[in-house]
Amino acid sequence: MKALQRIGLYALVLLVVLYAVFPFYWAIVTSLKTGSSLFKVDWIPPQPSLENYATVLREESFLQSVINSVIVASTTSLLALGISILSSYSLARIPFRGRSLILLTILSVSMFPQIAVLSGMFELIRWMGLYNTLTGLSFCYLILVLPFTVWVMRGFMKAIPKELEEAAILDGCGPWRIVSRVFFPLIRPALATTGLLAFIAAWNEFLFALTFTLSSDKRTVPVAIAMLSGGSQYELPWGNIMAASVLVTLPLVVLVLVFQRHIVSGLTSGAVKG
Repeated sequence: MKALQRIGLYALVLLVVLYAVFPFYWAIVTSLKTGSSLFKVDWIPPQPSLENYATVLREESFLQSVINSVIVASTTSLLALGISILSSYSLARIPFRGRSLILLTILSVSMFPQIAVLSGMFELIRWMGLYNTLTGLSFCYLILVLPFTVWVMRGFMKAIPKELEEAAILDGCGPWRIVSRVFFPLIRPALATTGLLAFIAAWNEFLFALTFTLSSDKRTVPVAIAMLSGGSQYELPWGNIMAASVLVTLPLVVLVLVFQRHIVSGLTSGAVKG
C-alpha cells in the first residue's frame, strides 16, 4: 500500500512538473527553429539556429523595453516593500480602532480584477499628467502588488516575539527604531521573498502596460512581445516571439532557482509564532 501511494505521489509530482515546464521547453525548441520547420513537430530541433535570438537582440525597441521593465519592476518592488514594512508594523503591532476594516479593505482590493479599475486608473493617470511615463506605470503597479506585500509582511511582523519589542521599548526605542533596528534584521528573508514575488508580478504585467503607455520607448517587455506581429497567424514571426519570451523568462527562472531556499523559508517562517 505504501509503495502504491509513493508511486502515485511521484506520478502526480511528475505530472505537475511537466505541466509547468513543458510550455517553457516548447518555447525554447520553437525559438531554435527557422522557416518552415517552425510548423513541424520536433521534440529536438534537427538544425538548431540562434538566428531568432540575434534578430530580437538587434531590435533597439526590444532592448529599451527590457530596460523599461527593469526600471518599473524594481521601482514598484522597492516602493511596495517600503510601504508594506511600515503599514504591516502598524497593522500587526499597534491596536487601533478600524484595524480589521483596513485589513478587510486591503484584502478586498486584491480581489478586484484589473479591468474593474482600469477606467478609473486611466482617468487618474491622465489627471496627474503621468500618462505614457514609467512613473505612472510604477504607480499603477502598486495597486497590484501592495495588497500582497502588506499581507505577507504583516504575517512576519506578527510572528516576531513580543518580548523583543518590549525590551526595545524599555531601552527607550520609538516605533521607527524598533522597525529599523529590531525588526528589519529579522525580516530580511521575508523582504527577499516578497520583493522577488512583487518584482515578478510587475515584470509580467500586461494590461496596465498596454493601456498606460503609447510610444515604443515607454513600453515594457510583455507589450513589446505582443507587438511582434504580422498579418495572419501564419505570418506571425513565431520564432522571434518565442526567442523574446525565452530571453525575458530565463532571468526570472534563474532568480527563482538561486533564491528558492530563501523563498521557501521566507514563506514558511511566518506561518508559526515564536
